This record gives sequence, structure tokens and C-alpha cells, in this order.
Amino acid sequence: MTVRRTRLEGLLARSRATVDALDHLVGGVGTGILALTALLWLAVVALLCLVGVGLPMAPVALRGLRVVADRERVRLSQRDPELVGPGPPPPGLRAALADPGVRGELGWVVCHSTLGLLTGVIAMSLPLAAVRDLTFPLWWRLLPPGEAEDAALNLWRVGDQRSALAVCVFAVGWTALSLLVIPGLERLQSWPGRRLLSAPPGGDLALRVAHLTATRAAALDAHAAELRRIERSLHDGTQNRIVAVTVLLGAARRAVARDPASAGEILERAQGAAEQALAELRAVVRTILPPVLEDRSLADALSGLAAACPVPCTVTADLPGRCAASVEATAYFTVAEALTNVARHSGAGRVSVALSLRRDRLLVQITDDGHGGADERAGSGLVGIRRRAEAHDGTFMMTSPPGGPTTLKVSLPCGS
Repeated sequence: MTVRRTRLEGLLARSRATVDALDHLVGGVGTGILALTALLWLAVVALLCLVGVGLPMAPVALRGLRVVADRERVRLSQRDPELVGPGPPPPGLRAALADPGVRGELGWVVCHSTLGLLTGVIAMSLPLAAVRDLTFPLWWRLLPPGEAEDAALNLWRVGDQRSALAVCVFAVGWTALSLLVIPGLERLQSWPGRRLLSAPPGGDLALRVAHLTATRAAALDAHAAELRRIERSLHDGTQNRIVAVTVLLGAARRAVARDPASAGEILERAQGAAEQALAELRAVVRTILPPVLEDRSLADALSGLAAACPVPCTVTADLPGRCAASVEATAYFTVAEALTNVARHSGAGRVSVALSLRRDRLLVQITDDGHGGADERAGSGLVGIRRRAEAHDGTFMMTSPPGGPTTLKVSLPCGS
């Protein structure tokens, strides 16, 4: 029974990896079409340069190439660690062509517009072939005479429903082939971009230092803002309650000598104020580091947030173990802030939270079916989510077209 369960879990994990790889490959087809368009435009400009009329268009073509390459960097960074691109190309066509970053992009556009596009099309055709053969008994009668045998690879004659049902066997083969091949095709498609679109070692280090300097400043600002928030919560809430307790206890002490009957009522009010102060103090502590993360897993803690959310919320988690406490706390507050925004601003009917661990990075995705149009500059707490993520060397991405849906993606390095 244990061996069967282990095999089933392995098959489910392989299926999830295949679906994720297929999703990534479909995105690669989109950037492959853009790369093919850019390659054709570069070829036209190069031919025009031979006759002397394409030189003014060459910088524009290289800028278009940079836009397409940056789109591929964003796509690759969604699944793997962030891909840092090179700095701006130098002015002048000759200097730009000698720049390692531009030459890497030229090599990538050739590879991705051919090999990348081909691998994506092959990967998409495999599940489509499985669906085609699985549904073949439903529509085979609509085919012209003689073409139904092609679906059976001319191994038998398709003339009745039983022979049409036999074609469904090929769907199992296509599905098995998809599980075996698609993850490898995804790695093959991504390899040229990982190899050619990353910044040179020296440039990567300089950009990395600049990025860390900016995120450090943002982390310090976020830390200062958090301290001010805690100070306001303690000063405006808990401190006032404790002052009220002190005043009531003094009044009760004086009432014992003058009117002992009223002292009990005053002490009861003091006890109520003390209980309220304790509740507010616990609420402040929970915003610093949720105690629920100490006793339960991150998935269980987020299930508690989902249960308290006024919008129906589902949480799915694929986490084999625990992450660092600071990473889990960041993920917890990210989801808490996102669910608050959904309840206040989105008008959504449902929201979903998905957690997964890929290559030592914790991925958090929050999706709602609201009206969209979310903007970080609108003061809805999204800037705070970004700062929390970047303070941990993570990434934050949001897509929120008008009409929805809104999707937040946060990636955090999940060290021990």
C-alpha cells in the first residue's frame, strides 16, 4: 500500500511538473513569435544597410530587440531565479554590435525564433493529440471517407463505433509521451535565454550591487514605517487602556474609604479595560510575528486567514517542508495584505491562494475575479508588499487588467 501511494504521489508530482512546464512553454511560444518578428526586422534592416539606407533604422531595430529580450527575461524570472539583464547598450552602431549584451541578444533571437518556437509547438501538439484521439469516437463520422483510418495510423479500418473507440488507446500513449518529454522540452527552450540573456559577470555584479542598495534602502524605510505603526498602535490603543486602568484603580482605592459599595463597580470597569489592553497588545504582537506560524505550518496559518476573509477564499499548498521563519512571515503578511485589498477594493466573488516550492524559492500567487485595475500608486498596500518581498531578495509581479482578473505573484528565496 505504501509503495502504491508513493508511486501515485510521484505520478501526481510529475503531472504537476508537466502542466507547469507546458504553461511555461506556451509563454515561450509567444516570445518566440516576437523573436521571429524581431529577427525578420533585423534581417530587413541588415539588407537595407548594405545599400546604405538602413543605417538610421539600425538603432531602432536594436532597441526593439532589447524590448523583446526583456520580455523573455521577465518570463524566465517568473519560474527561476531573477534573470538580471545587461545595462543600456553604448551609443553608436559599431559600439553596440561589439557590446557583449547586444551580441548575446542577437544569438538568443536566432535560437529562440527557431529552436524555442519549435519546442513550444511540439510540446503543445502532444496534449492536443491526446485530446483529439480521446474524443475521436464523438466526431469520427464527420470525417470524409478514408480519412478516419489516418487516426488509427492505418493499422485497422475505422468503420463502426467499436473500431473508433480503439483509437482512444493512442491517447494514453500521447499522454505518457507528454509526461516524459514536456519537462525536458521546457528546459531546452529556456536554456538559450538563461545562457545568452544574462548580464556579463562584471555587469551583473554592478547591477546586483545597485539592486541590493535600492532594496536595502527600501527595507530600512519599511522597517522604520513598521516601527512607527507599532508605536502608534501601542500609544493610541494599549497605552490609553493602561492609563484608564490606573485611573480606575485610583478611583476604586479612594472609593473603598468613602463608598465601599461603588468600589466593586469601578474595579469591574478597571478589569474590562485591562482585558481590552491585553487583547490590543496581543493584536500588536501578532502583526510583528504571527504566533500561529510557530505552532502550525504556513499552509495552516494561511487557511486561518482564508477562513476569516469576507470573500470566499481557497488555499492550495505544495510545500514539502518548512521554510525560514522570516520567509514564512513575509509570505503570511503578503497574503494577509492581499486579502485585505481584495475585500476592500476588488469587488471579487472568489479569491485563490497558491503556494509552491520551485528550485529553493517559495512562490506565492493570489488571484481574484474582481474588476481589476489595481495600481501600486493608489496607496492600497501593494507598495508595502513589494518592499517586503524585495527586502528578502524576492520579486513581486502584478497583472490587473481592467475587468480582471488580478494576479499577484511573489517569489522568495527559501533558505533554511
